[in-house]
Amino acid sequence: MCDRESGQNSLGIRTIPVQQAVGSVLAHDVTEIRKGEFKGPAFRKGHIVRQEDVCHLQRLGKENLFVLSLGPDDMHEDEAAVAIARALMGEGVAIKGEPREGKITVIAARDGLLKIDVNALRAFNMLGDVMCATLHTNTVVKKGQEVAGTRAIPLVVKKAVVDRAVKIAQQGPGTRGQGPGVLDVKEIRKPRAGVVITGNEVYHGRVKDEFAPIIAKKIEEYGGEIAGTYYAPDDERFIAERLRELLNAGADLLITTGGMSVDPDDVTRFAIRSLGATDITYGSAVLPGAMVLVAYLETREERRATSDSKHSSLVPRSSSLVPILGIPACGMYHKTTVFDLVLPRVLAGERIGREELAELGHGGLCLHCSECRYPVCPFGK
Repeated sequence: MCDRESGQNSLGIRTIPVQQAVGSVLAHDVTEIRKGEFKGPAFRKGHIVRQEDVCHLQRLGKENLFVLSLGPDDMHEDEAAVAIARALMGEGVAIKGEPREGKITVIAARDGLLKIDVNALRAFNMLGDVMCATLHTNTVVKKGQEVAGTRAIPLVVKKAVVDRAVKIAQQGPGTRGQGPGVLDVKEIRKPRAGVVITGNEVYHGRVKDEFAPIIAKKIEEYGGEIAGTYYAPDDERFIAERLRELLNAGADLLITTGGMSVDPDDVTRFAIRSLGATDITYGSAVLPGAMVLVAYLETREERRATSDSKHSSLVPRSSSLVPILGIPACGMYHKTTVFDLVLPRVLAGERIGREELAELGHGGLCLHCSECRYPVCPFGK
C-alpha cells in the first residue's frame, strides 16, 4: 500500500519527481535500451543524481524516481541475490560478475556434468519473491558456460523470505546425494574403454563392422581412449574372455555392442553376468535404446611386492568398480541413443540402476530429426 501524500509505500520506498531528485541517492538501477546498440544500466544504484542527469532520465521516460529507505527486516534486491546465489551453489560452479538489477548469473567453473536438485529447486521457486532458472540436469557443460540465473523479484525482499530460500537451498543432499547446494558440476573422468563387438556376422566377416568408429568417437569426445577392440562370435565364454583381457590391459570402462536382444543367439548379457558383474540392469525407458544393459564389475588391482622379479609376488591392492555398458544394435543406426544419455553420467561417477533408467522415460523418445541437434533438443531432458 502507498501513502499518496508522502509517496512512500509499505516497503519504505519514496517516490520523488525527477526534477526534485538532484542530490538524492538512487535506490535501484535505471535501465536504458538503445535498439541494436546497448541494454544495461544508465544509472546504477547508489548514484547521486546531478542536475545534468535530469534530462537524460526524462529521455528514458522517468518522471519519478525511487529513493529507497530499507527497514531492519528488508534486503535490497542485489544483496538478496548474492545471498541466494551463494546458497544455491554447490561444487564446480561460480558467480559471474556482480549482481545487476537483482540478477546473478552462475557459470560452470569446470568442464563436467551439471546436476540439479530438482526437488529443492521447485521448493525454492515456490517462495515467489525469489527465483532460479537452470539448464536441465545431466547436461554436459564447458567451463565458463552459463548454467543458471537467479534473482530477487521485487526491489525489496523481506529478510525472512531470503532466509527461507537459503535454508531450502542448503537443506541437504536432496536427490543428488552431494550435500548443500542445488547446483553442481561434477567432473567427468577420461575413460580408458575396452570394446567387444559381438555377432557371428561381423566376427566371420559377413558384415562390415560400423560400431568401432562410432564408439571410438564418442569416447574421444570425453578425452578418453580405446584400450582395445575385440570382435567376438555369439559365444558366451568367448565374449567373457575378451572382456577379461581388456580388463587386464587396463580398461576402466567396458562396452559391448550387439547381442542385447532376446534372440537365441544374443548371449552378450549372459557373458557379462558370467564375468562376475553385479547390479545388472537390463532395459531402459528410452527409444532408441530400450535393450541397453548397465552393470558393474568389482576388480582388484595388484602390484609386485618386490622389485626382484625372481622373488616378486602379486599382492592385492585397492578394489575398483568398472562400469559395463551393453549397447543394442540401434547404437549403430542412430546418431543419438540411450548410450549418449548414460555415458556422461557413468563417467561422472554415478551408479545407474533401474530407477535412473526408468526416469529417462520422460523425454526419452527421440524425434529422429532430419538434422540432429542433440543435445539442444528435448531428448533425454
